[in-house]
Amino acid sequence: MLLILLTSLLFAEEKNIKYQKTTEIDFDAIDITGEMIKPQGSLIVERGHTRFNPLIKLRTDWDQEMNQSVTLVK
Repeated sequence: MLLILLTSLLFAEEKNIKYQKTTEIDFDAIDITGEMIKPQGSLIVERGHTRFNPLIKLRTDWDQEMNQSVTLVK
């Protein structure tokens, strides 16, 4: 049985399959006839903007830091 397995491995061929890098499809050569059908009705609903709570608080009062920096410069 081992002999059969070894001989089958020796005679097995590797198939090298090569694919093209690009595929070009020419739609100009095809004539398509048909009728364009519009939908019966359409409804477009715009979603409201999602509002998130801010994760950081912006400070508007910098008086203490400004006073400290003035005293350090003096």
